Amino acid sequence: MNRPFFKDDCFYMEHALAQAQKALKSDEVPIGAVVVCPKGKIISRGYNKVAQKGCQIEHAEMTAIKKACKKLGDWRLEGCWIYVTLEPCSMCFSFIKLSRMAGVVYGADSPLFGYHLDKDAGLRLYNRNALEIVRGVCEKRSVSLLKQFFKKKRNKG
Repeated sequence: MNRPFFKDDCFYMEHALAQAQKALKSDEVPIGAVVVCPKGKIISRGYNKVAQKGCQIEHAEMTAIKKACKKLGDWRLEGCWIYVTLEPCSMCFSFIKLSRMAGVVYGADSPLFGYHLDKDAGLRLYNRNALEIVRGVCEKRSVSLLKQFFKKKRNKG
């Protein structure tokens, strides 16, 4: 990985997991994200607010990226990385690519909505810059939060 100044991936994922905990407390699917600038500093955070806001655009990644753009005063997040507790969906993955980010680190795979379902089309469409992808960081904790949320939902129903 071309991130010599970064702390361990688990350090950043812990911050994303803290955001996922906020989502869980808000009765949202527990997904959290943080954006890290090229110097290794967390510049924004976000968590899932889809149910609360009633719109799919309120994914954790989207929120964190919008905040990072605002903080940096630019839509281009070149050299930045996003850490997210769940594999991004194709919408978020495309948004990450269009934002010119350097890479994605995620915890749990998403077999239903993860980018890997559409990755060939997405990569062909947005292949100007290579995007590094690291998977499985703090995976067990990410999966545990998701299981906790869905178990609670099943018990209510």
